[in-house]
Amino acid sequence: MKWPKVRKQFPDRWVLFEAISAKSANQQRQVEELAVISDFDDTNCAWQAYKEHHLADPSREYYIYHTSHEHLEIMEQPFTGVRGLQ
Repeated sequence: MKWPKVRKQFPDRWVLFEAISAKSANQQRQVEELAVISDFDDTNCAWQAYKEHHLADPSREYYIYHTSHEHLEIMEQPFTGVRGLQ
């Protein structure tokens, strides 16, 4: 699914989605095709769902974004933390 179709189908909602087809350019992640997993009216619920999905399968590319945005603007940030420490 393309972002404009997601915006029409889920107006004024937070959506949790998986990037199906994406590429990197100019320190941005350009998502060409995505699959909506769920939609939310509350950002906290969206983040909780994101954490659950990411924990279950960290190799998949999940994002949360609000459909009020006309374009997806996902900045790439290098990981600087330490994994596995609690």
